[in-house]
Amino acid sequence: MIAVVDSGGANIASVLFALERLGVKGILTSDPDTIINADHVILPGVGAAGTTMAQLRTNDLIDCLKSLTQPVLGICLGMQLLFTRSDEGNTDMLGIIDGTVTKFNKKSCAIIPHMGWNTVSFNKPHPLTKDVKNKSYFYFVHSYRAGTGDYTIGETDYGLPFSAVAAQDNFMGCQFHPERSGNAGAQLLKNFMGM
Repeated sequence: MIAVVDSGGANIASVLFALERLGVKGILTSDPDTIINADHVILPGVGAAGTTMAQLRTNDLIDCLKSLTQPVLGICLGMQLLFTRSDEGNTDMLGIIDGTVTKFNKKSCAIIPHMGWNTVSFNKPHPLTKDVKNKSYFYFVHSYRAGTGDYTIGETDYGLPFSAVAAQDNFMGCQFHPERSGNAGAQLLKNFMGM
């Protein structure tokens, strides 16, 4: 069973439809017991970091999410939530991956938000990216970025390099939207479900 965390994000419906296309039913939930007992957990998110963290707190999901031992995939803001803090509203995040999420710099980026198709360079092998071609195109929509570090599995350059795919133990995240990224995104979701 795949639990899709009801974080209030705008991409929840598209994540559920993407799972259906792959023949899997995701269960949208904010119930800690359902999430803890799921085989896989997806943490979607489109919106503001502070608002989403407040929603998780209201639903008593902070400790629940941090304690998970099954594969967890954060998507877009869901990936950013895995980090320590965000400059967006000076928000404390889940703190699973040590790092700060920062806003794109207008001096180095032509347009903010970073929106549209861009390539991802995979710099180390990981089960999440198995059979996904290096420099595949994925669909991005975001104004904030996580820098690169030991946790970086794939990176993209938009003015500066940033983590497009990150992983720490059983927690993984992609800054792009795999549910809107064609065959490459579908393969990544298949890999996640096979973990």
